[in-house]
Amino acid sequence: MKTNSFSPQEPVAISRRNLLKGGTAAGGLLLASHALPLPFRQAHAESIAPAAAQDNVVWSMCSVNCGSRCALRLHVRDDEVYWVETDHTGDDQYGDHQVRACLRGRSIRRRMNHPDRLNYPMKRVGKRGEGKFERISWDEALDTLSANLKRIVKDYGNEAVFIHYSSGITGGNFCRSSPSGSLVTRLMNCYGGSLGQYGTYSTAQIAAAMPYTYGSNEGNSTSDIVNTKLVVMFGNNPAETRMSGAGITYHLEQARERSQARMIVIDPRYTDTAAGREDEWIPIRPGTDAALVNAIAWVLITENLVDQAFLDTYCIGYDEKTLPAGAPANGHYKAYILGEGDDGIAKTPAWAEKITTIPRDRIIKLAREIGSTKPAYICQGWGPQRQANGEQTARAIAMLPILTGNVGINGGNSGARESTYTITIERLPVGTNPVKTKIPVFLWTDAIARGRELTALKDGIQGKDKLDVPIKFIWNYAGNTLVNQHSDINRTHEILQNDKDCEMIVVVENFMTSSAKYADLLLPDLMTTEQEDIVPNDYAGNMGYLIFGQPATSAKFERRSLYWMTSEIARRLGDDVLQRFTEGRSQSEWLHYLYDKMRARDPQLPDYETLKAQGIYKRRDPDGHFVAYRQFREDPAGHPLKTPSGKIEIYSAQLADIAARWQLQQGDTITPLPQYASSFEGWDDPLRTRFPLQLAGFHYKARTHSSYGNIDVLQAACQQEIWINPLDARSRQIKNGDWVRVFNDRGEVRIMAKVTPRILPGVTAIGQGAWHQADMNGDKVDHGGCINTLTTQRPSPLAKGNPQHTNLIQIEKA
Repeated sequence: MKTNSFSPQEPVAISRRNLLKGGTAAGGLLLASHALPLPFRQAHAESIAPAAAQDNVVWSMCSVNCGSRCALRLHVRDDEVYWVETDHTGDDQYGDHQVRACLRGRSIRRRMNHPDRLNYPMKRVGKRGEGKFERISWDEALDTLSANLKRIVKDYGNEAVFIHYSSGITGGNFCRSSPSGSLVTRLMNCYGGSLGQYGTYSTAQIAAAMPYTYGSNEGNSTSDIVNTKLVVMFGNNPAETRMSGAGITYHLEQARERSQARMIVIDPRYTDTAAGREDEWIPIRPGTDAALVNAIAWVLITENLVDQAFLDTYCIGYDEKTLPAGAPANGHYKAYILGEGDDGIAKTPAWAEKITTIPRDRIIKLAREIGSTKPAYICQGWGPQRQANGEQTARAIAMLPILTGNVGINGGNSGARESTYTITIERLPVGTNPVKTKIPVFLWTDAIARGRELTALKDGIQGKDKLDVPIKFIWNYAGNTLVNQHSDINRTHEILQNDKDCEMIVVVENFMTSSAKYADLLLPDLMTTEQEDIVPNDYAGNMGYLIFGQPATSAKFERRSLYWMTSEIARRLGDDVLQRFTEGRSQSEWLHYLYDKMRARDPQLPDYETLKAQGIYKRRDPDGHFVAYRQFREDPAGHPLKTPSGKIEIYSAQLADIAARWQLQQGDTITPLPQYASSFEGWDDPLRTRFPLQLAGFHYKARTHSSYGNIDVLQAACQQEIWINPLDARSRQIKNGDWVRVFNDRGEVRIMAKVTPRILPGVTAIGQGAWHQADMNGDKVDHGGCINTLTTQRPSPLAKGNPQHTNLIQIEKA
């Protein structure tokens, strides 16, 4: 049966009607039998404990991309979740703590029972982006999808098919959305493969840069702060990016209580990680961390505070005697810092003060504290590297633990973000991709609009010299990066709306997100709480765990699991594809099979039925804490790094070669040394005469990226707003709570102003992930507070990654 087409607003009414028709209620209506006023029940439902005798309690999990995986105990009655608890096991001791969900995970029933959930497969009937669809049968949806996939592979080849970057569901096997391990990837690898990708929107720059220094990108676990004396955090904000009990915030606070370590937070914003817990907040201009590091290095070198023995033994390129063959004279790091290199500029605190706004005396004091305190845990979040020249920043920050010999020891760190201990996990194998061509994940819009122009030396194409065919078919599963989380939404809209370029977009989703509106086929997915899966921890310090989640309710309406969808598509692609894809196993049989392989490798794990019954299994790191590069520190000859020299490469001959060969845009910088480089739309860009304020994004407590972005209680708790310093607000006659226009040449956002001294003058910030709300056939002004209306699609130079925090804007009172 088909319905009439409907506009973006109409799915709400239709799904509510269908929801009630199907005998399912949502929100406070689920507690209608309780003798409390309805508004109270709606506001406080998560904290109201019903009679236990009526409960069917099911273990499940929140598995969004927040850096944690949290256990949920879902109370079910009449096939509905009406109350949510979290982990209550164990004695909640340090290193064996309870994996408590934050308020996002605790609001999961509001996602599951949301009146706007997608219920039926649908096809587009208007222009892409209008959100006009009509209901179709599953047979029609899967037949249409399979026929178009066959046609595009026949006409253009498998390289024209792209599995879009997504991270809405992470950690598990059957619900995992990352293209590196999703069921869609397994399906395409059984059908000739698809265009590959490398990098992520979160970590592209640091993941690309750090291996040139260390051969990998590892840091000590946060729990190891228990062994340190000083914590220095560059743009690391775990209280908001790792905020749940399963994340590292718990370890950070508990470890500092034990070690009494001082904590210095270097960030343009006074974040919740600081928030009175820090010993000092040092505000800094976005994109200038490398300049600060250079000035600290100048003090360390000139005051003889470097660990010369460590540099001589473990490093390449610090001074003349360790400079690799082929490097230019005075091409070493010490010469660069002291002004004896090519630029002739000494990187003094006075030099850095003009760039960073940090007073020179404070830089000297910080340098002396870092140089005289050992061990010191120096780390960086992923914000500093998400800049136009973020690769330079990542390598620069790593120089501080290298110069002071804090690498490979307890209480020290590599300068990277924290690592973690993880229990054994056996992933569903995705197989080998027959297509060897890869694009940087951030450049997928360019691979549609100018696909045949993309080259290896200019655009980072891997596997061949140039891309031979544009993207013609897109799979998008559990990801809002198709629009909302990608940069320059107005340009993206223009590219996607043209269905002659990219001919088919398939979206598998729970809601009508910004990205879902651009689907040709829109397929309703089950949530992780509605199916069976085993999920390991993400960042959890020195405690690993597994969560065995069970379906809390039956599948409602015509929602289906991804395994069912992909199996049915495989069936339509041929019996041989179906056999290779399923191997004759159901989802439950696959899970049992994979867990048996885990137990064969790790006999300490409980048996399958025991884990299923207890819901969560925890284990403390037997080595105490993860220490990055410990074996290298103890035996550099026996355990060399994965760099060409086997040592820490302060000077990278590989980067020197890349810098000589690649075709870079003006302002893009790749150097063999970790140097400071100003960037486009940075603090010193002439564009500031028109757009004088820097704009950065940050992770927001009310959402995980865009997940949970439509939950009313979370929206009410954390309103979307732009942070602006009182000095900048006063000159614009803006008061706290005023609605303002935020704009540049790429677009305009209407948003509420948060006037606060918690942000550096000249800098503004918007919580990323808010759902884009604009009339794309009209003025295109966004009223949802989506930062990507304003961000650029110009990539970083080395990783070709997402520079989301490099933006210049103007603000006016609306």
